[in-house]
Amino acid sequence: MGTVNHTDISHTVFHLLGIPGLEDQHMWISIPFFISYITALLGNSLLIFIILTRPSLHGPMYLFLCMLAGADIVLSTSTVPQALSIFWFHAGEISLDRCITQLFFIHSTFISESGILLVMAFDRYIAICYPLRYTTVLTNSLIGKIGVGIFLRSYGTIFPIIFLLKRLTFCRTNILPHTACEHAGLSKYACNDLQVHIWYGFFVLMSTVNLDVVLIFVSYVLILRAVFRMPSQDARHKALNTCGSHVCVIILFYGPGIFSTLNHQFGYKISTGVHVLLANVCILAPPMLNPIIYGVKTKQIRDQVTHVLFLKVI
Repeated sequence: MGTVNHTDISHTVFHLLGIPGLEDQHMWISIPFFISYITALLGNSLLIFIILTRPSLHGPMYLFLCMLAGADIVLSTSTVPQALSIFWFHAGEISLDRCITQLFFIHSTFISESGILLVMAFDRYIAICYPLRYTTVLTNSLIGKIGVGIFLRSYGTIFPIIFLLKRLTFCRTNILPHTACEHAGLSKYACNDLQVHIWYGFFVLMSTVNLDVVLIFVSYVLILRAVFRMPSQDARHKALNTCGSHVCVIILFYGPGIFSTLNHQFGYKISTGVHVLLANVCILAPPMLNPIIYGVKTKQIRDQVTHVLFLKVI
């Protein structure tokens, strides 16, 4: 698995190291990984089950939440089992095709979640600014089209990366200091000119996640303007309370990613192991905490969870 630097040789098998510098702590690190993954699977599966089986929760907000829970399951499943196999069995070997497949699902699902958070902000904007038109604007037909559009955008923007990566010659090394494959981390070990990859990656980032952040910000500016124009303090409090869960999820989703990006740009003295841990937090934290946040802050979901978990047992 050593480094090879001949341009006529292209690696087709890579070796994921896990968390560099912390190899002797992998068994201990695997514990929070495993707990987070099980929590994410159970929490999001329960959320999907409750929303789909309770007619009272078939409103737009809950259907979008159901999409978010599904994306959370895909995102965590795309990464955590691979990391656990490295921690427990030192099974870090991965073929190029598997590596590209993994990074495709990681990046596309991340973009899907960003898109879902955007339409959830739009949902709150309609609910607060145009409450009388809420059900007529956000019909089930429109929600279905929005869902299809979100996933077409995410898969469509990431799909070309498969062909870009397949054309590269990976002659530098086949050692990847990470728990999972990702585009920038894999392509930098190629011997080819990466200008197309750099510019396309920039285009994807600007046209998806960055655009979503700007539109979410604009949505909440309009929401706050409408809220503070309400004459009643109780009405203002109720309107803001309906946005509380969504704001928490937005901070949880974008916050670690922004922090990780800043560390990559300016944290020159921070070890690679810390960067890898932060990248894993970006993937682990939202799927684990999203169902908890909505379960605690949304009364309708909280009541249904209580009914499913406790009343049926009694």
